[in-house]
Amino acid sequence: MKIDPRALRLFLAVCREGTISGAARAEHLSQPSVSVAISQLERVLNVKLFDRFRQGIQLTPAGEALQRRAEAIENLLDAAQREVHLMGNHLLGPLTIGGTPGALTTLVPKMLTSFVKSYPKFELRILERPDNTLINMLRNYEIDLAVVTAGMKEHPEDMKEIAILSDPFSIIVGRANGHLPADISLPDLEHARWVLPDAVGGFRRQVDALFVSAKAPLPVNVIRSDSLLTTKAIVKETDYVTILPREVVKTELENGVLREIRIREAMFERKVGLMWLKERPLYGHTKAFVDHVKLQSNL
Repeated sequence: MKIDPRALRLFLAVCREGTISGAARAEHLSQPSVSVAISQLERVLNVKLFDRFRQGIQLTPAGEALQRRAEAIENLLDAAQREVHLMGNHLLGPLTIGGTPGALTTLVPKMLTSFVKSYPKFELRILERPDNTLINMLRNYEIDLAVVTAGMKEHPEDMKEIAILSDPFSIIVGRANGHLPADISLPDLEHARWVLPDAVGGFRRQVDALFVSAKAPLPVNVIRSDSLLTTKAIVKETDYVTILPREVVKTELENGVLREIRIREAMFERKVGLMWLKERPLYGHTKAFVDHVKLQSNL
């Protein structure tokens, strides 16, 4: 017997609501109807999907595996419906790209400038998320591609990663730090006030690696912020300093509201790339974007 798609939808409702009764209310069905559908699904799969408790349900390992696949199927169906609708209006898509703030800022605007010349009409969604969340979103087919800081560690075996651009790190300061020289050693800024990334991911690991390679202690007087807008605003208005890739502050540097200082010990450049799920073949709008990025980067 094959899985009944309706039973799969009800299973997801139970996962989301946390109870059989909650799923029944959400789907406008009777509680016995949902229970029967779940029991039939368990018989077809010959596994127990969750344990029932007075306060709700707890997924078994088999249930967790099915939930991931069911969410992926649901997302694929939604994307298929949207894609057909867009084709009827002569649009490419939908393309959904996730990424960390700095990586998205570095890569997406640069690539879109030329991409729109070949594909002037398309639908694109861009979502900012932490590194670990992006991996799960790729596995659940919530996003087509992830824009990430590349090359810092081995990526998961079920993922494909390619490095696209290099973007050097610099110390970024505002007018309150006009006295600082054009290049500086990180140990000389031991007592400075810093704004640095908070989330543990590729970007933060590379920033931390700069201090390690310079044999400088990690800053103690520090504001942790993953918001690029907030980080740049703080540095602009105060004497706080930060480390950012040049492309991320390109506009502010050109306008003179921020200034970059070369890091003497910077022995490597930050790399930004694309990541996608290996088992998911690239086609249509996703393949068009990846092929375009590779062409622009001479890969």
